[in-house]
Amino acid sequence: MLESNIHLCFFSQDSALAEVIARALGDGFSTRGINELQLQRFNDLREWCDVVLLDLRAASTQGDFDAGLRLMDQISDVSLHPPIVVLCDEENRSLLLSAMEHGAYDSVTNPPNMIELRLILRRAYKFHAAETEVERLRSDSRTPGRLHELLGTSPAMQELFALAQKIAPCDVSVLITGETGTGKELLARAIHQMSPRSSRPLVAFSCANLPETLIDDELFGHEKGAFTGALAARRGRMEMADQGTLFLDEIGDISLGLQPKLLRVLQERNFERLGSNSTVNVNIRLICATNRNLAEMVQQGKFRDDLYYRLNVVQMHLPPLRERRDDISVLAQHFLQISAAQFNKKVRRFSQPALRALEEYAWPGNVRELENAVQRAVVLSEGQTIEVCQLPAGIRKNTDELGVVRSYEDEVRQFKRRLLLRTLEECGWRKAESARTLGVARGYLHRLINQLELRPADEANIAMNSPEKMPAPMKQVM
Repeated sequence: MLESNIHLCFFSQDSALAEVIARALGDGFSTRGINELQLQRFNDLREWCDVVLLDLRAASTQGDFDAGLRLMDQISDVSLHPPIVVLCDEENRSLLLSAMEHGAYDSVTNPPNMIELRLILRRAYKFHAAETEVERLRSDSRTPGRLHELLGTSPAMQELFALAQKIAPCDVSVLITGETGTGKELLARAIHQMSPRSSRPLVAFSCANLPETLIDDELFGHEKGAFTGALAARRGRMEMADQGTLFLDEIGDISLGLQPKLLRVLQERNFERLGSNSTVNVNIRLICATNRNLAEMVQQGKFRDDLYYRLNVVQMHLPPLRERRDDISVLAQHFLQISAAQFNKKVRRFSQPALRALEEYAWPGNVRELENAVQRAVVLSEGQTIEVCQLPAGIRKNTDELGVVRSYEDEVRQFKRRLLLRTLEECGWRKAESARTLGVARGYLHRLINQLELRPADEANIAMNSPEKMPAPMKQVM
């Protein structure tokens, strides 16, 4: 439920229609009718306006179709402009296509179905709110919805951000847990940047699936001649992070043989390089991350309990993306803006079916998978809007099974198609008889057949795409 009214600017040269629409929308909407297609009228209400409804039907009737498109272009040039929903006749396909090319968020046919119009306006408002929130978060890294490079407005992320800000100034070890792709390294970098060590380096190293000897050499370094091929002395990550922060990712993969050496660094703040008897003193803050359950590993004897307690002074858990779905739209819009700038694309938004597809997907790869999916969609995009067909196949398949990506227009089109095919077949493709059966004009029937690209050869599709009986009319639910 919306906390306040949606502020709607309705541009229409039909003042009577504007009054009717304003009354019909009812509670939840505050509408201001504007009968001049002028940018200045929009600028006067820019701070107030959440969504623009533009009546291209009336404009084209009065010969001002170009003025309507010009107004759309001018509004689209405004930074963070509200989404534009256009009102036009269903039969004027070229008008609708032109409007979408000029940046319309969505369209409504005339006369508008008020249930449909309310839904579209609310979705447009949600999109604008998400876009505005992303820009606000990017401009201020200390806002509740952002912690440096981490984004999230869900309660779980808000609690995590608050905890990070509390522990960052305190020089204690931190253990970050969470599934792969949730952003554990980004959280570690945020803690480092808010700490007194921020002017010193943060050195990151992943222990995942590496042999013990390689991890030993990477962390502690070696002396010249320590082993075959050691032609010169080499500093390890511990020394490189001196006076700064060392981030060890996948700490659960470190071997039992190396764990005592790491424990000594935490206790004594010194170590020896491989092949050396000299002690190297270091002053580091250690932040570790893992997607494994270290407590269970301690019980199984796979991880030292004394090292676990040293690492687990403060534990922070990053929830998977499927548990904070409120963040998906904000993150997706953020990645869209970054990728569009990177690849010099004009894409600015997701279609509503595409956004619902993202929100319904389980995201086993979490934020990293979402970023890759959005980047792929931006690369494939050709206009200003990302559609479902540009998302990865796994996301499309999942949402198709759930039935959440079919728009209102898709449902109406499929219903018309099934009805016309059945009637035409029953009448032997005699169009005059089919028109009488349906109770429509013959010319209108011809237009529908052309729009839906119906042919007698579609007989095979009837058995595949339509049920034995026509579905009962759906009740409209307010």
